[in-house]
Amino acid sequence: MGIEMLFKVAGIGILAAVIVQLLKQNGREEVATVAAVVGLLIATMLMVSMLSQLFETIRSTFSLS
Repeated sequence: MGIEMLFKVAGIGILAAVIVQLLKQNGREEVATVAAVVGLLIATMLMVSMLSQLFETIRSTFSLS
């Protein structure tokens, strides 16, 4: 699952960068900033879910309650 998540985060980053550049070229800097923040939040949410799964795996491995 690790490599799939890496590709998802990279894909979101590339897509967000392209959208931001297109918006900046069209003179929509404010919307471009919002698009960049939204891309960052989506990637962060994916990473938080992955960290949650990591902590659950560690907890079950070491039999922590």
